[in-house]
Amino acid sequence: MPLLDVLTSPVPSGVFQSPLDDRHVLCLHLGDPVPVSYRVGDRERQGTRLHGQFCVVPAGLSTRWTVSQPARSLLLRLRPSLLQDTSDTMGLGARAELDPSIHVRDAQIERIGWMMQAEDHDDYPGGRLFTDSLATALAARLLALQSRKGESTSKSARALPAWRLRHVLEYIEAHLDEDLTLAQLASVAGFSLSHFKPLFKKATGVPVHRFVLGRRVERARLRLLEGGMSLTEIALETGFAHPSHMARCMRRVLGLSPSQIAASAQ
Repeated sequence: MPLLDVLTSPVPSGVFQSPLDDRHVLCLHLGDPVPVSYRVGDRERQGTRLHGQFCVVPAGLSTRWTVSQPARSLLLRLRPSLLQDTSDTMGLGARAELDPSIHVRDAQIERIGWMMQAEDHDDYPGGRLFTDSLATALAARLLALQSRKGESTSKSARALPAWRLRHVLEYIEAHLDEDLTLAQLASVAGFSLSHFKPLFKKATGVPVHRFVLGRRVERARLRLLEGGMSLTEIALETGFAHPSHMARCMRRVLGLSPSQIAASAQ
């Protein structure tokens, strides 16, 4: 099961009970304003849902909704074990449970939602490493909002020890053609997933997914300069989903297309 997944779901008008899920579910509203009411146990909230606002349905909880007209939601489903791991890293301990809520607005969570939607629409060109990074960012932001605690833990994080960093970098180089995950790299480093992210960034200056992207682009550049391989072969060897994904990333990182790089070797 991925750390985070996304789907776009129709929301019927009238009264309905949300299905039970073993993951925490965030429902981001899409489209025009819709008046709704939301009941958890004996607590009920009413209001108008606006585009980008979200509600939180904790794992294992069912909620009753009354919706005045058909609507659509972007559902982000987060694995509870990641939330607990992130809570431990932030020093919150047992406070890893999410409270049910409605009509929440937060720019960071909106951006994560739209990025996940774009990844799903394009068949996940960034791979699991990128969506895992979004998952850990989402878990940290949800806990920060609920606890009113900032991200001081990550700002004061020490760097990954040099010998552990070397093992991780060697692993990345040897497995660039694979769909790497944060869990894999954290295991190589010998840290929990949520501890690993800030330690790696402190040691290298960039987030894990961006570092791996840079290494993929650099290897692809070298293969283009060497010649003798098709764009499809190079994309597969360097871990890109397809040649057009490789070309987009190369233009973004280097400002050059694959054809321009290949031509420079002539």
